[in-house]
Amino acid sequence: MVQFSLWDILTFLLGAMRWTVLLSLIAFVGGGLVGLGLLLLRFAQLRGVGTLVTWYVQIFQGTPLLMQLFLVYFGLALLGMDTSPLVSAAICLTLYASAYLTEIWRGCVNAVHRGQWEASASLALDYRQQMRHVILPQAARVAIAPTVGFMVQIIKGTALASVIGFVELTKAGQMISNATYQPFLAYTFVGLLYFTLCYPLSRWSQRLESRRLA
Repeated sequence: MVQFSLWDILTFLLGAMRWTVLLSLIAFVGGGLVGLGLLLLRFAQLRGVGTLVTWYVQIFQGTPLLMQLFLVYFGLALLGMDTSPLVSAAICLTLYASAYLTEIWRGCVNAVHRGQWEASASLALDYRQQMRHVILPQAARVAIAPTVGFMVQIIKGTALASVIGFVELTKAGQMISNATYQPFLAYTFVGLLYFTLCYPLSRWSQRLESRRLA
């Protein structure tokens, strides 16, 4: 059994937490960009496109994230692509986040009163102008709180990347547990660090929602 001080354990976990944060940011930013594109397609009234976007959302919401990670990781390998665990996890979590963000933002766009669509159409604005100048600015105010709240789910979802060998916070905790034979200590630190990341975002989301309803 290897002897590690508490400082050694904490230092190692903090180093791994940087990768958790990096993967979360990639998934959130990438998922946000893809999700915004899907949202615009969903409301564009193009024949069949809305149905395809709906199926995309249903597939990612209706299947476990763990299975999605395996499919992306091993699927890319079958296609002859030599991808790292980080790339595979980033692609999978980006697709996963885009599906959820599209659905969250769809609800926010639907929350905009129908009269806003009719008023902007009466001004001879086309679809792009309606979304850019009238609908999305109003929907964005509604979307901020649930979007921040979803960031917590992304951070927690990165823990599953450990199963494909990506050394983030959970994988680092497993490595320390195997080296020290002290799983309770290792995963206590892991849990506290996840709490440190997620709790401020949860509180921020709650404050934003309370402020919007006030």
